[in-house]
Amino acid sequence: MHSFPSFLRSLAHTITLSFCFSCVVQAGKLEVTIDSSPIVPSQAIPLVSYADVIERATPAVVSVYTTDMQTFSGGQDPRVGDILRQFGYRVPYGSNRSEKRPVHGLGSGVIISKDGYIITNNHVVRNQSGEPVDEIRVQLKDGSEVIAELVGTDEKTDVAVIKIDTDSKLDPVIVADSDGIRTGDIVFAIGSPHGQSQTVTQGIVSATERTSLDILGPGSYENFIQTDAAINLGNSGGALIDALGRLVGINTAIVSRSGGSIGLGYAIPVNMALSVARSLIEVGEVPRGLLGLFPVDLTSDLAEAFALDSTEGALVNEVQPDSPAERGGIRHGDIITHIDAIQIESAAQLRLTVSQMTPGREVEVSLIRRGKKLQKKVVLGSLNGKFYGRRGESRLDGVAFSFLDASTREEISLPEEIDGVLVRSVEADSPFANRLRAGMVLIEVNDIAVDSPASVGESLQSGVNSFYVWFEGSPRFVVIRIED
Repeated sequence: MHSFPSFLRSLAHTITLSFCFSCVVQAGKLEVTIDSSPIVPSQAIPLVSYADVIERATPAVVSVYTTDMQTFSGGQDPRVGDILRQFGYRVPYGSNRSEKRPVHGLGSGVIISKDGYIITNNHVVRNQSGEPVDEIRVQLKDGSEVIAELVGTDEKTDVAVIKIDTDSKLDPVIVADSDGIRTGDIVFAIGSPHGQSQTVTQGIVSATERTSLDILGPGSYENFIQTDAAINLGNSGGALIDALGRLVGINTAIVSRSGGSIGLGYAIPVNMALSVARSLIEVGEVPRGLLGLFPVDLTSDLAEAFALDSTEGALVNEVQPDSPAERGGIRHGDIITHIDAIQIESAAQLRLTVSQMTPGREVEVSLIRRGKKLQKKVVLGSLNGKFYGRRGESRLDGVAFSFLDASTREEISLPEEIDGVLVRSVEADSPFANRLRAGMVLIEVNDIAVDSPASVGESLQSGVNSFYVWFEGSPRFVVIRIED
């Protein structure tokens, strides 16, 4: 398993009893076996063994070995020479010479389809620089090894999909409905901690819907299952199964000062992981809905100030100009209580709920405004800008824009005094790919300040256009010619 923040590491699981029918769900190119029947508390004699349950699940759990060629100076970590110089020691001759060496990593994965799709963690298949590793090998339960192809990754949920082609018969895991798990359900974590493949540990679901833990970093989407089943280095990407042997989560992280399990493990709910996996397989990216507002949690003081009976809901702190929220009639000071039929209890839940909806979808937003209950129809935008704002900016073919949010500003180290519009992505075959780059911030277009994707389009003209942008730590001018 690749390094993660020092106090975080990986993996989790869940388990429970009762047997039922299964069904196969076809989702484009991804076919998975789903059993959504609930766990029935047993009234019978207590179980003394879960061996049969474990045997059903373990064939789907694999070890994931990675190799990445990294550059070192003088045959050692390049930081060693800096330390020697700092303390006045002489650096041996030749220590500045670069040398490439393989760096090996270890994680786990779960087979989800008969044609070889495997879910694991993003941090398992990427190096410390965030780049894909050079080689991924998968070890099946029978000990055979197969080279895997990286299908796609999603940093914001730490989900990755890899694929293997093998003549061996694959036994994909049966998938449960993770929305149905409860605190106290028995679960099992299966993976390869410290290289010990097919290791099984038992625990319970300690909590569900753990959000805002900042395990995955700014701008991420966290909705973890918490478990006390032992999870250690190498468990990342492995299975958390219930007492029926069904997958309920993908073990992802632990909180620990020592690096070992202390009973605080976290798994991505399988419903969320499978949704991301489908998008990566079928679309190549993860489309996410967007309202275009900044919500905050309701404190007891805020609830009292707004004459509310509880702190459930999300207070709209700011609405971005020309956003789907603004166009739908949402204002700052509104308290959002539902998105369609989904009850909203916190700002984090609002953000997560909207992100799992399709851009372009019309939703009903239930809210409270000055004590009055209202419903607003909003057509969701997209985090990648493709369905965001009026379409004037479409004159820049292959370029997608979005508003700046707090997490993006932090990610690109944008000074507080600079405002503008983010270049979210630029397609490789775009005629503007040699001028605009993903991560650029457009400050002015033709001497006109821009603050929304729509304002970019409104500021464009036929012929030569001047863009004043911020990129890689400094402002600069970019000239683009647009032919009608």
